[in-house]
Amino acid sequence: MGISAKVSARLSTQLKKYQKVLAAAKQRDIGEADTVTIITDFLSDALGYDKYKEVSSEHAIRGTYVDRVVTVDGKKRFLIEAKAIGVELKDAHVKQAIDYAANEGVSWVVLSNGAMWRLYNLRFGKPIEKTLVFEIDVLACDCKNDDIISCFGSLSSEGYSKDALTELLNEKQTSSKYTVAAVLRTDKMVEAIRKEVRRLSGIRLEPEYLSSLLENEIVKRELIDSEEAGAAAAYVRKLQKTAEREKDDVGTKAAVAPPTPPVTEAPPAV
Repeated sequence: MGISAKVSARLSTQLKKYQKVLAAAKQRDIGEADTVTIITDFLSDALGYDKYKEVSSEHAIRGTYVDRVVTVDGKKRFLIEAKAIGVELKDAHVKQAIDYAANEGVSWVVLSNGAMWRLYNLRFGKPIEKTLVFEIDVLACDCKNDDIISCFGSLSSEGYSKDALTELLNEKQTSSKYTVAAVLRTDKMVEAIRKEVRRLSGIRLEPEYLSSLLENEIVKRELIDSEEAGAAAAYVRKLQKTAEREKDDVGTKAAVAPPTPPVTEAPPAV
């Protein structure tokens, strides 16, 4: 997505500033309340939100709490579940925020301990599915890296939009190791490998053998058995269906198109 030069410069400058702030906070091992204060300041300084008008403190709905809600023009943009800077983030930590988001219809949730920032996208089905869009360690990141700027830029006051976040989600989903592993195990890829092996060696390998080899010997188990792997496999199936639909549409249009009349050459001039 395109981030303006002004926003990019601000993000780069503030990331560098907060690397020092967060390093000192981690050394002091500050608690959750102080970490939330730093996160709120980051939302203002780096992401451009008015922390007095657009960043709300802890909210409760149906007994479920969330640490921060970013709201612009009366619409909730994303929720933040915060942990103390010394706490290692886990997927289970976003459960409270997901429960809250489901009640409020908010599709984007941030989990952060100040240093580490994770953005999740939620799909409200039964059960609710979450996709990790990005994970950034502010303490270790390159403050001028285009990908880092793009990720935080998508959450910024100026850069936020459903289209921008959807574009970021699609980009991260498509390039993830889980998606690549899922594509590698599709029937077409197995057939392509089988043909290449035969071309190089003259030996025929059965598709079933190759599929088993990929799943049990080559691809790591976490890329097959995890929750992320299941989501990636579903995403690849969706891409396959879309590609097949587009192929069928092209074929249908070609079949019904009127034939091109033959070109008749004009008689030579006398």
